[in-house]
Amino acid sequence: MRLRNRSAYAFLAPYFLVFATFWIWPIIDSFLISFQNTRVNPWVFSASINWGRLFGDPAFYNALANTLIILVIQVPVMISLATVMAVLLNSPLLRARSLFRFAFFAPVVVGEVAYAAVFRLMFNVDFGIINKLLGGVGITPVSWFSEAHAAMLLIIIAVTWRWSGYNAIIILSGLQSIPEDVYEAATLDRVGRVKQFFYITLPLLKPIILFCVVLSVIGTMQLFTEPFLITNRGGPGGATETLGLLLYRQGFQSLNFGYASAIAYTMAALAVAISLLNLWVGREPK
Repeated sequence: MRLRNRSAYAFLAPYFLVFATFWIWPIIDSFLISFQNTRVNPWVFSASINWGRLFGDPAFYNALANTLIILVIQVPVMISLATVMAVLLNSPLLRARSLFRFAFFAPVVVGEVAYAAVFRLMFNVDFGIINKLLGGVGITPVSWFSEAHAAMLLIIIAVTWRWSGYNAIIILSGLQSIPEDVYEAATLDRVGRVKQFFYITLPLLKPIILFCVVLSVIGTMQLFTEPFLITNRGGPGGATETLGLLLYRQGFQSLNFGYASAIAYTMAALAVAISLLNLWVGREPK
């Protein structure tokens, strides 16, 4: 038995070595760097230079506010839309369900640069199809890339389009695990489809929906691609700059790795705190 255990750990050792080298050590080292002044050579320990700046930096509060705005608006809209999509995809009346499931999941596998370029063309002020449609119904064309609120709405639309199908497939897997007997009993008791959805489907889907919410919170706290590619690095004037974009700007443009590490740990702490809050709110009553 001891020999067998040693053999098992020997096979696992390469994985643990790679994991410790490329995951555990960078996490620890990044935390240590956040307490160093990286703007001098050699780096020197300074406990307050990065963390003290963080809580007094207007750029940080601007990025935090933008991130939370996207989180509060986009995540509920996306999860609600994904739930409705999952119910429709699970309907026995829907033909070619496999095709529709693939179509809704497809945005996730589309290249980020390609889909950002398509959104920039669609929302172009002069020849974009969105402004053409708005003009067709008598609405003044919107300057999506130069107006702060419009740019924020564009980011929310883009993120929702990209990830709603992904969450819908996860919720669909939860729907398919609900026994049909539950719905048959409700139908025999003359419970309508709408009431079945609110009193049977949603309560049974609660753990799956909470899982999707936690994933979405973590993803939103790291949001980088859309503001970087679609609104040209958080424009206009920082109106769509997120914490992920601020981290990139400090770490890879200004080469201020200490401050970037402090931002990264703040993002991680906020993501954990908001996720735990969601789990606490959605916990089962005793």
